[in-house]
Amino acid sequence: MTKIKTRLGISAPLFILVAWFLGEVANAADKVRISVSSLDVAFFTPAVALKRGFFKEEDIDAEVIRMNANISVTALATGDIDYTTIFGSVVRAAIRGLPVRVVASFLDSPTQMLLSRQEFTAVKELKGKTLGVSTFGATADVAARMMFRYSGVDPEKDMKIIALGADQARFTALKEGIVDVIVISPPADVEGRKFGFRVLARAYELFNFPFVGLGVNVKKLSDKPDEVKRVIKALIKANRFIRSNRDGSIQTLMEWGRTSKENASLSYDSVVRVFNADGNIPEDGLQAVIEAAMKDAKVTRQVSAAEVADLTLLREAQKDLGIKGR
Repeated sequence: MTKIKTRLGISAPLFILVAWFLGEVANAADKVRISVSSLDVAFFTPAVALKRGFFKEEDIDAEVIRMNANISVTALATGDIDYTTIFGSVVRAAIRGLPVRVVASFLDSPTQMLLSRQEFTAVKELKGKTLGVSTFGATADVAARMMFRYSGVDPEKDMKIIALGADQARFTALKEGIVDVIVISPPADVEGRKFGFRVLARAYELFNFPFVGLGVNVKKLSDKPDEVKRVIKALIKANRFIRSNRDGSIQTLMEWGRTSKENASLSYDSVVRVFNADGNIPEDGLQAVIEAAMKDAKVTRQVSAAEVADLTLLREAQKDLGIKGR
């Protein structure tokens, strides 16, 4: 009996230590790296998930990294980052054969608009005029061309298009009369009105074209599906917060974008309706992204949705959150 007690006395601390260690391992959050291309309202979803604790609720220790789109996709394919939010770039990469997929959408359309000089009152009046975009092939460029086509103007035949770089450079070119219209994001519409400029079209009022979502390596999908599902859940929670909590969202946007309350409020009010409530990828929007990517890559074969998107874990995440998928 004494021998047994001695053994228990020796092993009990070890047992407690092992139990504590296993508990710590079980409770350790998964560390992930997520890329965004800018610190503005368009890529607001992961910021809210991070700053409002939704990643933490799902046991995700997230690092949000600003990274150019082309670098993000390469890093995603090689495993140097775990996720990217740049929807269109992931679709283009998947069509080229890289092992990546989109698994959710959080903005069903770009936030961009066409901002023109005051004398123009409709997009059709811009035939033969000059459009300023950021860089050729970027989402802003694609969105601008789609807005023109939707309005009956062929941008390739009827417009002169020049790449001007950052928002401020485009805004300056419009003020100086170098271009007649620019594609730009909020809150430039409010700023533009101070100079007498006019918003002729907003992308999200015309068409679905998923802009920000979640892209992941196919190896991550197969090796860590539970982690992927929890990341999706955190981002859906963030979108729901954005849609329902104006004051909290504006405060977070001020911190995320390092901007004033006025600019954060204007940005929020301009685009809040674009954030969806369930992470779903609209079928027509996905098809539009695929077609744009095929044109960019000069691909003539048929590309199915399954080649670029996997919605299995999104459906599971929605079920966990009590959301009925579309």
